[in-house]
Amino acid sequence: MLALMRLVIFGLILLTAVYLGVSWYSRRSRRRKMEADWEATGRPGDRDAYIGEGMAQYEASLRRRLIWLVYIVPVSVIAVIIFMTNFR
Repeated sequence: MLALMRLVIFGLILLTAVYLGVSWYSRRSRRRKMEADWEATGRPGDRDAYIGEGMAQYEASLRRRLIWLVYIVPVSVIAVIIFMTNFR
């Protein structure tokens, strides 16, 4: 039981670090694409408002929600492995 608790605690810490890294990278790459689009097309108006609007759209996007798979997939795989090992 202690080994399972250690696995859960350290696993969640590791998955949280991976989630934060992937989330940060995804947000940063989206922001860079929007900045490059702003520069390439020479849009009129406020640049910060354009980027803010685009980031608000990103927050509601499917891509952002798919990043949660960083938690879901490994936990599901480990749960299936534990189940198969113990109850087969």
